Amino acid sequence: MDTVRTCAALAGAGFRRYSTYRQATVAGAFTNIVFGFLRCYVLLSIAGEAGELAGYDVRQLATFVWVSQGLLAVVGAWGMLDLADRVRSGDVVADLLRPLGPFAVYLCTDLGRLGFAVLTRLTAPVAAGLVFFELYLPADPITYPMFGVSVLLATLIAFCARYLIGLSAFWLLDIRGLTMLWVFVWGAGSGMYFPLPILPGWAQLALWLGTPFPAMAQAPLDILVERGGAGHAWLVLLDQCVWLAIGLVVCARVQRRAWRKLVVQGG
Repeated sequence: MDTVRTCAALAGAGFRRYSTYRQATVAGAFTNIVFGFLRCYVLLSIAGEAGELAGYDVRQLATFVWVSQGLLAVVGAWGMLDLADRVRSGDVVADLLRPLGPFAVYLCTDLGRLGFAVLTRLTAPVAAGLVFFELYLPADPITYPMFGVSVLLATLIAFCARYLIGLSAFWLLDIRGLTMLWVFVWGAGSGMYFPLPILPGWAQLALWLGTPFPAMAQAPLDILVERGGAGHAWLVLLDQCVWLAIGLVVCARVQRRAWRKLVVQGG
């Protein structure tokens, strides 16, 4: 019970922490809206007279763009944890003495960030899209809760990846190069830059089965626009659950090796 209260307090602290940066929130939402217009008009122009692109009609394309602009901050895949800084400074030693380990502390705090991002950074682009474009509204009521679950899974998978990047500081010390590579690869492979169905079939299959990137953006977006129907939505959720399980196992193993390295070096 104490652990639950601690986790809830950490999540609340994460929510309050991000809610204090009001100017940054407004600036970020404004930037998402500006790029939403650019991306939307580019994709709609590619769709052209055919009125569809890679199986998406114009309403689905518009929804894909505007919701993805909001998910960029919600999933938070580009926001690195301060774990690497604490590793370099040695403060990570103090983290190991706390009742909750670093993984749980960062995760609970990130869930608070998620809640604030949903209320602000997601709603602003979606509202702009609803005002200026005709968006696709799911016909099946179950799509909405499935989308919510998919967004949560996408955020948890992205958190595992960010935590692993932070842990890499035990070996790399400076993770800036890895972070830059991650930002580029994640954007291209997750469906954030463009819908993945634009790619050839073999490339889509390789991304879905061989990498977790589509599970962090393309998955919830496909569910929301009801691409492929309910059967595809359940397969997407299953794919996300598998990648989350893999991410948790890998984080646990890498973390154990990192702690062992710290002890061997006299930390």
